[in-house]
Amino acid sequence: MKKAIIAKKVGMTQVFSPEGEIIPVTVLEAGPCSVVQVKSLAKDGYEAIQVSFGAIKAKNVTKPVAGHYEKVDQEPKRRLKEFRLEDAASYEIGQELKADIFEAGDHVDISGVSKGKGFQGNIKRHGQSRGPMAHGSKYHRAVGSMGASSDPSRVFKGKNLPGHMGSENCTVQNMTIVKADAEKNLLLVKGAVPGSNGSIVYVMDTLKN
Repeated sequence: MKKAIIAKKVGMTQVFSPEGEIIPVTVLEAGPCSVVQVKSLAKDGYEAIQVSFGAIKAKNVTKPVAGHYEKVDQEPKRRLKEFRLEDAASYEIGQELKADIFEAGDHVDISGVSKGKGFQGNIKRHGQSRGPMAHGSKYHRAVGSMGASSDPSRVFKGKNLPGHMGSENCTVQNMTIVKADAEKNLLLVKGAVPGSNGSIVYVMDTLKN
């Protein structure tokens, strides 16, 4: 069965493998999530499940969203996410999803919003090289040549320039789950996960094995 869950990034730490190897891991608070809606191919044209996560005050929920939860007799949650799964029909409305739907050794894709870096120069943003740092040099960390003199006399499209960096949707594919703690509802994932501590991420079965 295809699996997916909403999680909150707690932070990073390290664990030891049975061979004594240090493994850097990201700790995710995965669920508990509730299935709010199951979409079918016959009725909606595609198969998917809607999953809710996180507590929220009732006064902070709009009427349309509150009505969506009332239809299935559930309390509104802070985050509502739809996952397209091939076997969505195997899920039921009201079903609770916890960290134990995954187990150690599973490979997952994790999506989130990367850390925002603000306005950055072309060296940090694009990894470009700097100019000479001697006192006589008038070029250190600038952009460089914008156009080629009289020909073509314009800046080519796609030129790397300073600008806003980070705070973008990104996905890290084929990450390995080191441990799934069902009691504390935690997932330990090998490596770094997009986003800052406390941000929401989406964990799904990997598309590439």
